[in-house]
Amino acid sequence: MENMQAVNSFVAAYLKKKGFKEAEQLLEDLQNKESAPIDFHNDPDLAKFIHHFSQSEDDVARYQDGYSKLRSWTYSSLDLYKHELLRVLYPVFIHSFMDLVAKGHLQEARTFFNAFHEDHELMHSRDLQKLEGVLSQSHLEEMEFARSLRQNKVNIKICQYSYDLLLQYLHKTQSTAMLGVINEHINFQVTSGQPGSISDDTEVVTLIGSCQDAASLINQKEIHWGLLEDSLEERLEKEGGLLSDSEKTEAESKEGDVDDSKKRSVEGGKQGASTKKLKKDKAVNATAKSARPEAKPTPAAPRVKPELTLPVMSTEVEQSILEDLRNRVQLSSVALPSVSFYTFLNTHNGLNCSSISQDGSLVAGGFSDSSLKVWDMAKLGQQAGSCNLSLHRYSHKLVQVAATLQGENDSTSSEHVAGPNGVKRSYALFQGHSGPVYSATFSPLGDFILSSSADTTIRLWSTKLNANLVCYKGHNYPVWDVQFSPVGHYFASSSHDRTARIWSMDRIQPLRIMAGHLSDVDCVQWHANCNYIATGSSDRTVRLWDVQSGECVRIFIGHRSMILSLAMSPDGRYMASGDEDGTIMMWDLSSGRCVTPLMGHTSCVWSLAFSCEGTLLASGSADCTVKLWDVTTSTKAPKNEEKSGNPNRLRSLKTLATKSSPVYSLRFSRRNLLFAAGVLSKNV
Repeated sequence: MENMQAVNSFVAAYLKKKGFKEAEQLLEDLQNKESAPIDFHNDPDLAKFIHHFSQSEDDVARYQDGYSKLRSWTYSSLDLYKHELLRVLYPVFIHSFMDLVAKGHLQEARTFFNAFHEDHELMHSRDLQKLEGVLSQSHLEEMEFARSLRQNKVNIKICQYSYDLLLQYLHKTQSTAMLGVINEHINFQVTSGQPGSISDDTEVVTLIGSCQDAASLINQKEIHWGLLEDSLEERLEKEGGLLSDSEKTEAESKEGDVDDSKKRSVEGGKQGASTKKLKKDKAVNATAKSARPEAKPTPAAPRVKPELTLPVMSTEVEQSILEDLRNRVQLSSVALPSVSFYTFLNTHNGLNCSSISQDGSLVAGGFSDSSLKVWDMAKLGQQAGSCNLSLHRYSHKLVQVAATLQGENDSTSSEHVAGPNGVKRSYALFQGHSGPVYSATFSPLGDFILSSSADTTIRLWSTKLNANLVCYKGHNYPVWDVQFSPVGHYFASSSHDRTARIWSMDRIQPLRIMAGHLSDVDCVQWHANCNYIATGSSDRTVRLWDVQSGECVRIFIGHRSMILSLAMSPDGRYMASGDEDGTIMMWDLSSGRCVTPLMGHTSCVWSLAFSCEGTLLASGSADCTVKLWDVTTSTKAPKNEEKSGNPNRLRSLKTLATKSSPVYSLRFSRRNLLFAAGVLSKNV
């Protein structure tokens, strides 16, 4: 109490000296309220006053001295409470630095930064690299990261006793600079009971305030999520070319026969029985489906015009795609897809990514030794004896294709490398990157493949010529992901430099640069109509961008960890995102709101894929499972079901476990066969 009176007397004397009559009267009124002691942090009027009072002092040494004392006191606190009190240091440090810059004390700000930044290198190295580039007052406004920090409060969870200790210290030291920074930029969530675990530190410090307001403002922008006008799907609907369920079932069997023929030598004598069982499963599913009452038809997606100049498609390609669409099998909760799983063996922990072509005939792997390798399933089938390739049914609907898609450190660029017993095995080796390959993507027709690398470049390769065609340079840091657009020709990339970029195959410079994320952009995905791209970031948000303007039109907030995978529904209305914790969230693009979270995975969700008609969602995870989700119930769950304990389990149709193989990639073919790829891991 004596400390409070000393602070009040000091403040009152200063106000009287400066002639701040209104503030002096406010302080007197607060002192006269005997029923409630003054809480400088929870009273907004007093908080504003303290901030104004601290800013009026122009002694720059107060920041260095105040922070140094706060730091020493925190590190000397009891171990039980130290980790909670240490959470306060980082926001106080960065805001003290930015306050000095904002006041024009650039040299003092630099001295302050150099003196204390090492304390925070371990947890906040990337943020500090950005702040180190703040060299003038204008940088605070121009740099979005700094601007966001200054416009938002930091939300810190802290127990009641730790909070009381901090208040007592601030009252005792009368450090007006630290009082001003804490009141202006930190919001404490005080909890009862014991201090939280030190392992929770990454979860208890978050940005709040105008960040959510900015997202709400952006999410009011109009977007056109429909499908493109005069698309092949629309043309087929007008022609009435859709097949009946029985015809589709027969077509799926034919597709299975085609896929089986590629692996005929692999299956040997088991092929007949395997094919019969596959057909039998499909027949049972078709019968079960016909026995169910027909669902109400969903309204057709609106049609929109393309914002990009679309490439011309040849007649042969159109006919091939139309044939696939006519033979597409309709999937549902009672008609699940067949799954073919390709496993990489003997990669020696060198595989970073995998990709599967549209028809499943090509599988690519990106390796840490900077190589990209592409396997042709037909060629593997021809040499199955030397490839140790085996095909066996290993779950009700999961077929595992275990091929020695190996990652040896080859120094040759030849297609043929020696396999077991000296017999040659075929695969295409693409060399050109000077760093680990982090992502690969096939063009819709499979004639090209893109790869991105830690060397900051993206390379375009021809799968027919087995040669590098173009090297795209533009990113300043490693490129985590690259994705072809649904129509080909255009592609998008995401990088450690916190940007996403849109490119076309015929230009070596990016067409658009999307900047706005506060951390790495880890994944990117095209919208079905090619007018938008979505990006997932380590800042725990997903953003939707207009490809024509480069403007952010949606911000999706809700994940608690970095986003690793994205998928767009075929009608363009919904988006799914998977994060590091194993959570999948379904978003409505129109409103920007989460429709439902899908819980079930126990580790990172590395891949997501919608079935071609959009009724099912497949997810692949580091927990060595592929899960199938009923999207129709997930997006249209009744209110009473949402209020129940855990409705998400009801929406998970099936979990398909692999043999110790984390799932790297998923792909639905145009006929709704699901392909998956992963690597055999002995550590799982």
